[in-house]
Amino acid sequence: MSLTVKVMIGMVAGLIVGIVFNAIDSDFINTHIVGGFFAMVGTMFVNALKMLVVPLVIFSLICGVTGIGDIRVLGRVGGKSFGLYLFTTAVAIAIAILMALIVAPGDGFDMTGVDTSGVTGREAPTVWQVFAGIVPTNPIASFASGEMLQIIFYVIIVGIAALMLGDRSRPFIEACEYMNELMMKVVSIVMAFAPYGVFCLIAKTFTEQGIELFVPVLAYVGTLTVALFFHLFVTLMIMLKVLAGLNPFTFMTKIRPAQIFAFSTASSNATIPVTFRCVTQRIGADNSVASFTVPFGATINMDGTAIMQGVATVFLANVYGIDLGVGGYLTVIAMAVLASIGTAGVPGVGLVMLTMVLGQVGLPIEGIALILGVDRLMDMIRTAVNITGDAVVSTIVAKSEGKLDMAVFRDPDAGVIIDHELDIDPAAEARLASAAHPPRNAPAE
Repeated sequence: MSLTVKVMIGMVAGLIVGIVFNAIDSDFINTHIVGGFFAMVGTMFVNALKMLVVPLVIFSLICGVTGIGDIRVLGRVGGKSFGLYLFTTAVAIAIAILMALIVAPGDGFDMTGVDTSGVTGREAPTVWQVFAGIVPTNPIASFASGEMLQIIFYVIIVGIAALMLGDRSRPFIEACEYMNELMMKVVSIVMAFAPYGVFCLIAKTFTEQGIELFVPVLAYVGTLTVALFFHLFVTLMIMLKVLAGLNPFTFMTKIRPAQIFAFSTASSNATIPVTFRCVTQRIGADNSVASFTVPFGATINMDGTAIMQGVATVFLANVYGIDLGVGGYLTVIAMAVLASIGTAGVPGVGLVMLTMVLGQVGLPIEGIALILGVDRLMDMIRTAVNITGDAVVSTIVAKSEGKLDMAVFRDPDAGVIIDHELDIDPAAEARLASAAHPPRNAPAE
C-alpha cells in the first residue's frame, strides 16, 4: 500500500471520527481526546513539516542555482514563474467575483444576533514596501522566522556568488548536494507518519466545526466551493494542457499527496516539502526549476485565497447593501494580487488579506465575523488549490525550459514512497559506525 493511499485512509477515517465526536459532544472527548491527544499529534506533525522547510529550501535552491550554471536562465525562470503566478491569481479572483455576482450570496441576509466585535483590520502594504521587504536586513533572523521571500533572495545571491568563485566552490556545492539528498530523506521519514498526523488534524477540525455553522452562510460556502473547484479542475488544467501540452489527469494523480497534505495542514508553507517532492520526483521537474518555483509560489501564489476574497467581498457587499461598481471590483482584483505577494502562506492568512481588501473598497471590516466560523474548513480547500497552482506553474516553466523528465511524468510509480525507502542497510550502518568510532590500536607489548 502506497503512502498516498494510507494518507487518504487516515483522512477519511478522521472525517468520520470527527463527525461522530461532534455529534456526541462529550466533555471528556472534547477535552482529553480532541483537545489533548489529537491536538498534540496534529501539532507535532505540522511542526515536523515546518521544521523541514527552511533547510530544504536553502540546500535545494543553492543546488538549483549552481545547477543552472547561467544567471540569465535563472532570470528567465524567475520572470516566467512570477508572471504566471500573478496571472493565475488575477484570473482566479476575476472568476470568483463573476460567479459571486451571478449567484449573489448575502442578499437578504439577517444580521440579527451576529457578534461583530473583536475583528480588527490590517493596513495594506504599498507595492514599494512589498518589494523593499524582499531584501533581508538579517539573513539569520529571516531563516529563524521563515520569511520565505527573504530566504529565497539571500540564497540566490549566495548561489550566484558560488558560481562566480568557480572551481573553488566545488566542495561547497558537493556538500549542499549531499545536504539536499539528506533533507529529502528526512522528508521521507516525516511523511511516513503522515497517515496518523492527517487523521488527528482532520478529526480535530471536524469535531470542532459543527454543521450548524454552515447554515447561515450556506450561499457563501456553496459559491466559494464551486469557484475553487472550477479554478482547480478547469482553469489550471486548461493552462497545463495549452501551455505545456501535458495530460491533466496524469498531473492530478501525481500531485494528489501534496493536495491531501495542504488540505490537512491549511498551510502552503508547511506543505512545501511535500509539494517539492511531488513536483520533482513524481512529476519530473528538474531541481534547478522546482527549487525556485515551489517555495516562491508558496509565498506569492494564492489562487484559492484570492477566490475567497472575491466571493467574500461580493457576499459582504450584498449583506450591507453596498454597490461597489466596476471600479470597486477592479480594486479588489489589484489588492488581492498585491496582498498575495506580501503575505505568508500560513493558516488563516486569508482573513488577514481580506481585511486589507475590505478597507480599500470601503466595506465594514467587522463583517468578517460572518464567515469566521466556516473559514477553517474553507481554508483547507483553498490551500489545496493554492499548492496545485504552484505545481502547475512549476511544471509549465520546467517544460518550457526543457527541464521536465517526460519519462518520470508518464511513469505512474515514479516517486511513490514505499516502506523499504526507510530501511537501513546493516552493512552501511556498520561501516559508518566504524568510521565514526575507529578501533583503537592494540597496546604495544
